[in-house]
Amino acid sequence: MTLRYTPVVTGLPATVPFVGPEAQERLRGRLFRARIGANESVFGPSPRAIAAMAEAAQDCWMYGDPDNYDLKAALAKHHSVKPENIAVGEGIDSLFGYTVRMFVQPGGADTVVTSAGAYPTFNFHVAGFGGRLVTVPYVNDQEDPQSLLDAAREVRPKLIYFANPDNPMGSWWSADALQWLIKGVPSETLLVLDEAYSEFAPKGSVPPLDVSNAQVLRYRTFSKAYGMAGARVAYVIGEAGVIRNFDKIRNHFSVSRIAQAGALAALADQTYLADVVDRVATARERIGAIGRANGLTPLPSATNFVTLDCGRDGDYAKRVLDGLIVRDVFVRMPGVAPLNRCIRVSAGRDIDLALFADALPLALSAAALTT
Repeated sequence: MTLRYTPVVTGLPATVPFVGPEAQERLRGRLFRARIGANESVFGPSPRAIAAMAEAAQDCWMYGDPDNYDLKAALAKHHSVKPENIAVGEGIDSLFGYTVRMFVQPGGADTVVTSAGAYPTFNFHVAGFGGRLVTVPYVNDQEDPQSLLDAAREVRPKLIYFANPDNPMGSWWSADALQWLIKGVPSETLLVLDEAYSEFAPKGSVPPLDVSNAQVLRYRTFSKAYGMAGARVAYVIGEAGVIRNFDKIRNHFSVSRIAQAGALAALADQTYLADVVDRVATARERIGAIGRANGLTPLPSATNFVTLDCGRDGDYAKRVLDGLIVRDVFVRMPGVAPLNRCIRVSAGRDIDLALFADALPLALSAAALTT
């Protein structure tokens, strides 16, 4: 038997963008004591969301509403737009995949512009659907709007990817800078604006929604501030005609009944959300203090993590990361130089950060001794 894979699949390696903590725990033969590497919210979802999901679990013999009607209505009200301006999906990653599928044809003729070191799952979708990725470097540990627009004017891409606030560096731009970027997008290009961390962003860094602009899609998630990463539910906001195309290709039953119920309840509990944002801010300060006490430089962050500059190169930072993992503290690091001189630590509870504080000097000492 000869199976006939597509040329795209035949030419790609079998890999995943992130090695999950579960895979590492299986290899290690023990659990991490502090899971502060995947930008999950260790503070968890709203108790109201937990209760709603528990109640919905008894009805999980039924498919979830394929229209996501109630959730779209609630999100529309929350953002002062209409339900037809919103598409709901099984996490931002899937929505990125649908977006790339909508615009990128196999064969490498369709280009997508992004920053070298930006969120890698988006890049996997571009490669997986046969597009050509064009990258520009970060500037001062930030995605650079000018560089992205310069590249876009040269290659005339189908899509530009930009995250604000940014993962993996935690940096952000002002709303005015984002408006400047939006105005500069070439007429045949769509801006994929990843706002997964927008709930943590400082005031004045998220531009107002403009659903009349068909060249911008804004992506939000319940995985970060709302603490529901395992539920897999996110949404995209945009012009109604563009949003309508998601219905042509999306998995209509992908967001479970349980996830929809949890997201509805979480959205309704803005008091809990505000408390989480405050707790994350406190944790960021603590992570920064731990880093500085050990000779590392914390980068400014508008997310639920802090990127710590280890001050050398990627090999050294990897040794530091490995030293933390050996000591049962799960963290991650950027994958592209020069960003990979850093490690990235998610906001944690007091017990998580105490474990990190104990493990970091030992990891640094071990990294310095290894050549």
